[in-house]
Amino acid sequence: MAFELFKLIVEYKYVRKNRNRTRMIDRIESLKAGTISALSLTIVYMAIAIAHHLPLGKGIHLWQDGQTETIEHLLIKIAIAIVSGFLFGVTYRYIIRDDDNPHLKSGAVLAFGLVRGLASIEGEADFPQEYWLLGIWVIESMTCFAIARFTLDWAISHHWLKPFTSKPESSPSNNPSAAPPHH
Repeated sequence: MAFELFKLIVEYKYVRKNRNRTRMIDRIESLKAGTISALSLTIVYMAIAIAHHLPLGKGIHLWQDGQTETIEHLLIKIAIAIVSGFLFGVTYRYIIRDDDNPHLKSGAVLAFGLVRGLASIEGEADFPQEYWLLGIWVIESMTCFAIARFTLDWAISHHWLKPFTSKPESSPSNNPSAAPPHH
């Protein structure tokens, strides 16, 4: 009886220590996913913002209204892109897990892209008459998240980033090879 109690205590401490280690590794991987996604989304967003200032962009009424007038306004938009990209990366890692379902991957891009794109439209004070141009904001947003998705998929395929796994942890009593070391 005392031996069984001692065995349960040792097993509990081992599992608890292993869970804490796994949680820390998982947090680091989520931080990496968020950082990779934030960088890629921000780069694409800045390229789109630059494209809006090209001669082609100046000829379209909607883009003239959406152009950044001050450096502060641009910095706020870039900060929002960074936060959006970070949140997408962390969430995307948990959504796809270790599954290779293309519908989950595309659904995450569509959901984030629609929310960001439609929020831009909703926040527009002067609603333009060219409704089809409003769709461009949504498409631009989805493009940003799609590129962030492909960047994350690339990082996972090159083992720079580990997908989230939802496999249950094994305890020493269930897995003899995972027994705690004897001191």
